[in-house]
Amino acid sequence: MTQQTQNPPAQRLKKHIIWQNGHEPQPCNIILFGATGDLSQRKILPTLAHLLHDHPEPEKVCIVAFARRDYNDDSWRKLVLESLDKYLPADDKLDDQAKQSFASQLFYCRSNFDDTDGYKRLGDLLNKLDKEEHTGGNRLFYLATPPETDSTIIEQLGKSGLSKPVPQDGNKQPWVRLITEKPFGHDLASAKKLNQELAAVFQEDQIFRIDHYMGKETVQNIIAFRFANGIFEPLWNQKYIDHIQILVAESLGIGSRSEYYETEGAIRDIVQNHVMQVLSLVGMEPPADYNANDIRDEKVKVLRAIKALQPEEINLRVVRGQYTAGIEDGKPAVAYKEEHGVNPASTTETYVALKLFIENWRWSDVPVYIRTGKHLPKRSTEVTVQFKRVPHQLYTPTETQGLVPNRLTMRIQPDEGISLKIGAKVPGAASKLSTVDMGFTYNEAFDIELPDAYERLIADCIVGDSTLFIRRDEIEESWRIIDSITEAWQKAGAETVYPYPAGTWGPKEADALIERDGREWDNP
Repeated sequence: MTQQTQNPPAQRLKKHIIWQNGHEPQPCNIILFGATGDLSQRKILPTLAHLLHDHPEPEKVCIVAFARRDYNDDSWRKLVLESLDKYLPADDKLDDQAKQSFASQLFYCRSNFDDTDGYKRLGDLLNKLDKEEHTGGNRLFYLATPPETDSTIIEQLGKSGLSKPVPQDGNKQPWVRLITEKPFGHDLASAKKLNQELAAVFQEDQIFRIDHYMGKETVQNIIAFRFANGIFEPLWNQKYIDHIQILVAESLGIGSRSEYYETEGAIRDIVQNHVMQVLSLVGMEPPADYNANDIRDEKVKVLRAIKALQPEEINLRVVRGQYTAGIEDGKPAVAYKEEHGVNPASTTETYVALKLFIENWRWSDVPVYIRTGKHLPKRSTEVTVQFKRVPHQLYTPTETQGLVPNRLTMRIQPDEGISLKIGAKVPGAASKLSTVDMGFTYNEAFDIELPDAYERLIADCIVGDSTLFIRRDEIEESWRIIDSITEAWQKAGAETVYPYPAGTWGPKEADALIERDGREWDNP
């Protein structure tokens, strides 16, 4: 017998690659509005420090804070270094040299957001950095600010001329871009107003609406899974798929977010953005090409195919709930109405279950069941595609007891991976079937550290790739769907907000929603 030899395994990367081939980063100034706020200190600045340290650009990047507090360059740098020590993960801590190198890239411009003179000072500082630090006139404005300040900042950027590129010496045309954080409005009317204000100052290709879910590798892999595998696309339709479930479960309560959560609730906080983005990727048609507009065109078509719910449909297809006192991870959890800053008579939902339909040829009569909630038994985000049962079961009921139809589950977080449930015969003389899992996890399959979602998205914005960002028409279509639900809720009584104990999978009314159709929730 001839002995077979195997090639040595290829060296696996431990670190992901953040800069894309063909998208070379350019020098730039990143102007951070609200730089002293919680989001900037906790997330954005540590992400930038990690990004520029682990994936250094060949060109210069300067980070300019534009905020109201009384800091200068030195005190601002001190604050940022304290944030890096506090918020960078233990395995990503920077040494003193790396921290000082990052601090040297930080500059501070003090101003109120409505102060015209402040924007003039900002423009002077940016021009100075272009000359002294060779940042090339490229500018990325990042609005890490409360939504109510967006209109003022956008208007001032337009009035000051900062939204327009400043010609530089040489042949390269500088760019100006803007990142804005969710929420993108509170309803369809406010979203349209915000989009109109943005369009008055910036071109659509300058605007990067950031939803951190779209930066997750596992969300991006939905596209790869669907269109890089020939065995699934022929089955990805109403002939073979029984239904789809999307779950975004959070094990924690609202924490310190009561002011925000009381006005937004679960449907605006999670369903309008994260869930609708995932749903559009699962349901979209193959794009003509892998580029930003072709992909986003197909996502919008999915959202347009979802009809707004009529008032008489709400009670049958939507359930809202609110957590009461319970046990979470063996510890007592207080009721939502007992959380600090919550109105004791609040009807804000901390849980939503709903059934939608994508009304086109591919998905006709295939229900999409959506759940999201606070204080559920575990943190998990996943998409489950359940295929139809076999048309004729050869085995007896006793032989197939407990056997479930084929289910494909894409786990977005945690334990990122994909699994497929199939039926298999249990070894032995009896013809007994059991469900087994075929699957993989990203860590085991690739041995590559998954990038932080913000890190990937900020890097994409620097190189001008808007594929993972949300376009204006996507925002407005998703709000159209959500508004049809929230407007009906405004006329409904408090008794339609069903209680569920913290640490459970939601109110029994949500179970009834799916069980009426002869189906059941696929809990992690």
